[in-house]
Amino acid sequence: STGCLSGALAASRNAAVQFAIGGNGNIKGQGHAGGVFRGGMSGVAFGEGVRIVSRVTQGCQPLGREREVTSAEGNVLLTLDGEPALDVLLEEAAISLERPQAAMSTLRSTLVGLTAPGDDLMARAGTFGTDVEVRHIIGLDPGRRGVAVASKVEPGMRMAFCNRNSQAARADLTRICAEIREELEPQEMSLAVASALAAPEAQVAPSPERRIAGAIYVSCAGRGGPHFGGPSAELQIVRRALGDVPLVGFFAGGEIARHHVYGYTGVLTVFG
Repeated sequence: STGCLSGALAASRNAAVQFAIGGNGNIKGQGHAGGVFRGGMSGVAFGEGVRIVSRVTQGCQPLGREREVTSAEGNVLLTLDGEPALDVLLEEAAISLERPQAAMSTLRSTLVGLTAPGDDLMARAGTFGTDVEVRHIIGLDPGRRGVAVASKVEPGMRMAFCNRNSQAARADLTRICAEIREELEPQEMSLAVASALAAPEAQVAPSPERRIAGAIYVSCAGRGGPHFGGPSAELQIVRRALGDVPLVGFFAGGEIARHHVYGYTGVLTVFG
């Protein structure tokens, strides 16, 4: 009813499959069906009485300033603020096509952050906002001095070239966790809630006084442990920030939040 969706696309090179347990007639439309199914969707719908707070965390950092797409064709950026897109890319990424091997190595790690006309690109200096969709550079057009990206582009869109940045990703993930916890468990709280939060971990998890009942975290397959410094490091950040609450999730090939499909992001949904 809200029109908001949190989730992700399966990260599979081939057809995705689902493992399902039959509802034994208890789930409408399921009957006794169970086993491995091709395609489809899995999810959960929360009732109106469940409070939901969701945030998107970006994993990339802009290389230069915010620019407007002044001309484009299909997937090709042609001019940015009136300048040839390829010239802007070469300048901001500090590369030269005269040294192609070094240039290609840098280009593989360079991405494009895009927003629709009218949406904010930057949340604050050097940090992308939640409406930014990060896409790969898929080719160069030296003849037209253009840059091809893995998305349709049109004049009026806002953009910035960017790259993945582990420090920025860690800081942003910590920030959204803090925002969610503050919204659901503000500093001014009852004695019962404060006592529950101060209890040892073994007591915190099952406490009915906690206002966070559980969380779902979906992360891009391009983030993961190595990007955050070690196995499960990303989830440890979430756990330290939220406390020892039930947490489930998965890695994905495209993260969904509201009406956007993102890349290189994390989508954290907490319910009370």
